[in-house]
Amino acid sequence: MHILLVEDDALLADGLARSLRQSGYAVDVANNGKSADRWLESGSFDLAILDLGLPDLDGSAVLQRLRDRKQETPVLVMSARMALEERVRLLNLGADDYVVKPVALAELEARVRALIRRSQAKGDAFLQLGRLKLDMAGKRAWLEDNALDLSAREWAALEFLATRVNRIVNKDQIAQALYSWDEEITPNAIEKFISRLRLKLEPAGITIRTVRGLGYFMEKPADSGDATD
Repeated sequence: MHILLVEDDALLADGLARSLRQSGYAVDVANNGKSADRWLESGSFDLAILDLGLPDLDGSAVLQRLRDRKQETPVLVMSARMALEERVRLLNLGADDYVVKPVALAELEARVRALIRRSQAKGDAFLQLGRLKLDMAGKRAWLEDNALDLSAREWAALEFLATRVNRIVNKDQIAQALYSWDEEITPNAIEKFISRLRLKLEPAGITIRTVRGLGYFMEKPADSGDATD
């Protein structure tokens, strides 16, 4: 899951981003409204955490532009000013939830998980690929009844490929799903993640194929189906 954190307080942004990354999310940080607007326009984020008091372009304007573009990216607003009228205004503007600063990390992460669950509930809560079952909200996977031991980034790679079965994705697309934009990616990092994932998926008969010069794709097993619980 790829989160855009929009916060102009560098110390606060660093602490929140570090906590979210430790929980397995890829996090990019924008420290002003114009940067946030440009990044959100790319459509590459699963969630935005948006402060209101921003330089260049305030958070309300960023939210308004996002919704004017008909983008449905979930938005969690953070602000110290949260009178009833302000909360109502932001929800009417298109915010999905809000937290009042200072916010406890546990509450912020709980609200992030809830928004992601709500967003994913529009699709399938569980994805079944042959003997492999993925819990999309819980970020867990099983081979039949055996839980797969996956790192946060292995899960991110699996989720990205499994939701694009039989479609070729290139390394840049996978990198965006696994890494924040300010993280350095070594030339062989993606290959290593894919290689480790292949070994773990082999018992399920799940194949990740390399298409030379183009990227990778996960081959859908013949006995696959989609399931929701």
